[in-house]
Amino acid sequence: MAFPNISDIAATTIEARSKKIQDNVRKNNAVFMRLSEKGKVRPLSGGRIIYEELSFAENSNGAWYSGYDTLPVGASDVISAAEFAWKQLAVPVTISGLEEIQNSGQEAVIDLLDGRIGVAEATIQNMLSVGIYSDGTTFGGKSLTGFDAAVPQDPTTGTYGGINRATAANVFWRSQLHDPASTPTASTIQAAMNILWAACTRGNDRPDLILAGGTIFNTFLASLQAVQQITNPKMAEAGFTSVKYMGADVVLDGGIGGAATATDMYFINTNYLSLRPHKDRNMVPIGKKRAAVNQDASVEIIGWAGNLTCSGAQFQGRLKGD
Repeated sequence: MAFPNISDIAATTIEARSKKIQDNVRKNNAVFMRLSEKGKVRPLSGGRIIYEELSFAENSNGAWYSGYDTLPVGASDVISAAEFAWKQLAVPVTISGLEEIQNSGQEAVIDLLDGRIGVAEATIQNMLSVGIYSDGTTFGGKSLTGFDAAVPQDPTTGTYGGINRATAANVFWRSQLHDPASTPTASTIQAAMNILWAACTRGNDRPDLILAGGTIFNTFLASLQAVQQITNPKMAEAGFTSVKYMGADVVLDGGIGGAATATDMYFINTNYLSLRPHKDRNMVPIGKKRAAVNQDASVEIIGWAGNLTCSGAQFQGRLKGD
């Protein structure tokens, strides 16, 4: 049997590992893990932009009545949609002609590719994890539309999802912010968290995930030293350091490689958050074989396209800890 072309091995190896790459990204990120568990990873088949439908008002026709009272039946515009741009991420896996002949034999080539694909996987994981906290303007506006846009430091300004938060009519689209007068300490942080928690809660609709930078996470832990710490076994099994607050997982996301602002906490209600990848561009090889015109090398690219979307900004919150 003829030894297959190196680029064919690269493409098929990436193809075979695409599900593993997706799974590794999920396990490497508490947000993606929670969205996956709740069925909030919702692939799309296409479209110029990504729409996220949302309800911004009650039906104005609702009324108490008695007997033959006339009921209002006028048009009530209560549904709109936020708009999110497609964001694309690519990590090339390259191999030179020299490396190809040096790693003769199919097993040797696959070992080499496994190592390089492993590095590509880690790169994707890290870039998406950093992108979670982006405002969508980094890399020339090409990065993920993350929490610095969904839960900004000033929710009364700027446009998010195509909706201008500065407009009085769009107050419903402003996330919650609590900025205490002084830096929270072990004795005051839970009171500050309580204020933001109440602001983000509507009945039994409340944050289920709290992401904390390194500094504020340590302050929160110090506040728990006198009481029992309750952890989530599922989070612990996945390698995340977490404790419970009001039923929500408080997860450290400010360690090595963590992108959360060190002094801030993000109160996230994942019922209103979705990861929207394209169904044909979700950690898979992009396009056909690529060979350099003026180099003895070939390239296969692992690609992802989509965005992080929100349908309820008012249920998300940010606690400023500096």
